Amino acid sequence: MWQRGRVDASPVDVDLALLGGGGAAALVLAALDRHDVAGPRIAVVDPVHRRGQDRTWAFWGTPGGELDPLLNASWSRVDVVTPAGRRVLPLAPLRYAMLRSAPVYDRAAAAERRLGAVRIGTPAGALQDDGDRVTVRDPDGRVLLRAGWVLDSRPRPPERPGRTRWLQHFRGWWLAADRPVFDPDRAVLMDFRTPQPARGVSFGYVLPVSDRYALVEYTEFSPAVLADAAYDAALRGYAGRIGLDLTALRVREVEHGVIPMTDGPFVTRPSPRVVRLGTAGGATRPSTGFTFSAMLRQADQIARSLAAGRPPVPAPAYPRRHRWLDAVALRALDRGHVDGVEFFTRLFDRNPPERVLRFLDGVTSPVEELAVMRSSPWLPMTAAVLGDTVDRLCARPGRAATGVPEAGSRAAGRSGS
Repeated sequence: MWQRGRVDASPVDVDLALLGGGGAAALVLAALDRHDVAGPRIAVVDPVHRRGQDRTWAFWGTPGGELDPLLNASWSRVDVVTPAGRRVLPLAPLRYAMLRSAPVYDRAAAAERRLGAVRIGTPAGALQDDGDRVTVRDPDGRVLLRAGWVLDSRPRPPERPGRTRWLQHFRGWWLAADRPVFDPDRAVLMDFRTPQPARGVSFGYVLPVSDRYALVEYTEFSPAVLADAAYDAALRGYAGRIGLDLTALRVREVEHGVIPMTDGPFVTRPSPRVVRLGTAGGATRPSTGFTFSAMLRQADQIARSLAAGRPPVPAPAYPRRHRWLDAVALRALDRGHVDGVEFFTRLFDRNPPERVLRFLDGVTSPVEELAVMRSSPWLPMTAAVLGDTVDRLCARPGRAATGVPEAGSRAAGRSGS
């Protein structure tokens, strides 16, 4: 049921409201349908009815999941390339997968219909949570609906600025050829032969869907975005480095994105009956910008909880110890304690690929994490740990007037990540 701009004297009353209709909400709707969550009255509040290919997610996981029928491509091995050479990483039992947005939105729309959800085509504004119901207003203050629970995936900054504020920012070209050009069995996960920024790390990558169609992308982890011309120049340079003749290729689509990489805290539950999802809910991995796998976990946990009659509150996207490790890694990169290319090269050279990917997903054990830490440059990372500890102590309540400046600089991966 579509209700554009529905604002009247009898606002909708539902059990569950989803604010925002992007990837996080789409995954929740699909999970509710998959787990046969029947009964709750559901509303989706978003001024945009998402459809089509507006983004690409890339992630790793085990084959046989619920998303397999929707995948555009997957690879059992990937390449990591540095100026010193190329390393082929066998990923078994995992695989690297590409998922474009159109089938995700289509599945969510079908789930919406089966669930009987109400869709309100008006932006959500302020929320008022009295501990029993949440009142959702539009930006002008008029009541849109009341809900037992609200899942809010609208983008928002962290509660306070982080000590390090970087961005994962990228641009990609979907390139089409009239003859075989790409190897569909081989994806390039990270190619560090791109010119490196003065502060940060850059890489290119290639995700081929077929021998004639692939996503070629340039990504930076750094404090600030580039001008449009700079992204295009970087892409042209990378295409030439990997031997692509752009005069013989067509740019069918362009993807661009900016994702926060920060140790600033995101409040995942701002009030008793409001739960934030996606980046606003802590799903973005601070040290890499990867987000999709955590969003998928959040959606599945919410659906399982509702099916069991429990509150729709997912577990934290990453363990606290991972958030601390990310803060230390970001600090080390930002202050120049470690070289970005060396940092990621050692990570893949000194650990089994499965351990690295599980670590980046936030699902490793403490023993595995110790092994990952041992692969990092010891002295520079120790300096970063000490600096992070000092900053945390200085930031404690009652220590704000110490005169110690906030470290770091101004800091929305791949789309999927």
